[in-house]
Amino acid sequence: MLIDDVKIKVFSGNGGKGAVAFNKNLMSLGPTGATGGKGGSVYAEAISDLSALNQFRFKKILSAENGEEGRSQFRDGQDGEDLILKVPVGTLIHNLTNGSEIELIKIGERTLLAKGGNGGKGNFHFRSSRNTSPKQFQPGLPGEEFDFRLELKLIADIGFVGLPNVGKSSLLNVLTNAKSKVANYAFTTLEPNLGVYYELVLADIPGLIEGSSQGKGLGIKFLRHIERTKIIFHFVSADSLDPRKDYKTIKKELGLYNSELLKKQEYLFLTKSDQLEQKELKTKLAVLKGINPKAIAISILDDESINKVKEILNKIKSEK
Repeated sequence: MLIDDVKIKVFSGNGGKGAVAFNKNLMSLGPTGATGGKGGSVYAEAISDLSALNQFRFKKILSAENGEEGRSQFRDGQDGEDLILKVPVGTLIHNLTNGSEIELIKIGERTLLAKGGNGGKGNFHFRSSRNTSPKQFQPGLPGEEFDFRLELKLIADIGFVGLPNVGKSSLLNVLTNAKSKVANYAFTTLEPNLGVYYELVLADIPGLIEGSSQGKGLGIKFLRHIERTKIIFHFVSADSLDPRKDYKTIKKELGLYNSELLKKQEYLFLTKSDQLEQKELKTKLAVLKGINPKAIAISILDDESINKVKEILNKIKSEK
């Protein structure tokens, strides 16, 4: 199960308090209380693992280490260890406490979520000519506490969209090393799948249905993943009774969710072409060509049609 939207609470570490201590060495006098250690900070770092948010499914409260207290003989307390939360690249981080947000769009990119508290000064730092034996010290400053919502939006060059069971996953498997589940029933794909065709990232988005933009079926849960794709591959199955209606259903849902999706470059494919006689296939392809003159019929069993898809991908890759 892919977790792509989760809420967590984050605590950075408290600073350690300063020490009150005096020199124990013979013939030596004066304060020796040292400073407390700094509390650990909390960071988020983007990684390539799409399922990285799964770690927060049950563990929703996360804390960095507190700084240690200062010690005698000028020995500062040890700093608390930072906590680094690994999140998938493409994660949008909403700070629910202060309303800010940040997105991580590059692998290895890191952002500070909560800063650790500074350690307090020990009595050594309060010495003066008038106060040679100070007993003052500072408590460590508290760490920060924030509530976050982590929302994954896939970053892919090309997003595969269409009604359920139109052959998106099958094509992804043929073109890449992806091992998406395929079967002849609706909603086989229950979570987005990624594949790489050379340096192009392809994203298979679970099938949409009418009403997806209003939360019907699986739709709205995954529509967000199309927002960051640069190009859309739109699939309509050759066994459809009304290819034009199927196409318009998906376009309507994309537009209702975010009108910007309608401005993306789109390629249109009539899939499962091997299942029709040539006459019927030409009729249905003509319908799609009326929508997009460059629409083509494809089948994973037809190497020639797959090569046409690869030609399109190679052209996109060369223009990247």
